Amino acid sequence: MVAMNALSDADPIYNPPQDPYLSLLHRDAHLLVFNKPSGLLSVPGRHPALSDSLLTRVQKEYPEALIVHRLDKDTSGVVVMSLNRQAHALIAAQFEGRTTRKSYVAEVWGRLEQAEGLVDLPLAIDPDNKPRHRVDPDHGKPAQTRWQVMGYGENRTRLRLFPLTGRTHQLRVHMKALGHVILGDEFYADGDALLAANRLLLHAEELSFRHPAGSDVTFTAPTPF
Repeated sequence: MVAMNALSDADPIYNPPQDPYLSLLHRDAHLLVFNKPSGLLSVPGRHPALSDSLLTRVQKEYPEALIVHRLDKDTSGVVVMSLNRQAHALIAAQFEGRTTRKSYVAEVWGRLEQAEGLVDLPLAIDPDNKPRHRVDPDHGKPAQTRWQVMGYGENRTRLRLFPLTGRTHQLRVHMKALGHVILGDEFYADGDALLAANRLLLHAEELSFRHPAGSDVTFTAPTPF
């Protein structure tokens, strides 16, 4: 999912995880695939305190690496980087054209009785609460998320989420719009839902696309919660 970093440059309080420093899932002549931990920026922020990121760590070992897409700071999971500009263009075009296939795992507050569904609500930045986003029928960009129930816990539902678009904070805002915020979400949850987890319980579990060499590939990162 293409997403901006959740941490504002105006708020440089940042304690990224150090272990594991990098979790490499796959490497070949064209690309690298990592399992990004929750709490680590995908790319560095403008403030010097936000310099540590997945990209800056990777470029210490692979200076030629280029970021293809991003995850929010607090979202963990599969991130792909290219090792040459041709590969970057080919993979980035698939994200832009929405031909990649992505699935996430999340745990949300409360119980969803329906087994599956589709959220189709336009999203835009919330100008009074940046970097938060909101449902905005008048000015928002189209956004769609499919969801399926995986199971239930105490006052929580485990979901598999399929973003059909890649808007910033899309899954987080769409789940809030359903009335079931993602547990541990410091932007959109409060009270017991915020305190129910020590991290955002959202993980980019699987990503599929056409490899620059021509084959269809799928990369998976085990869900850590």
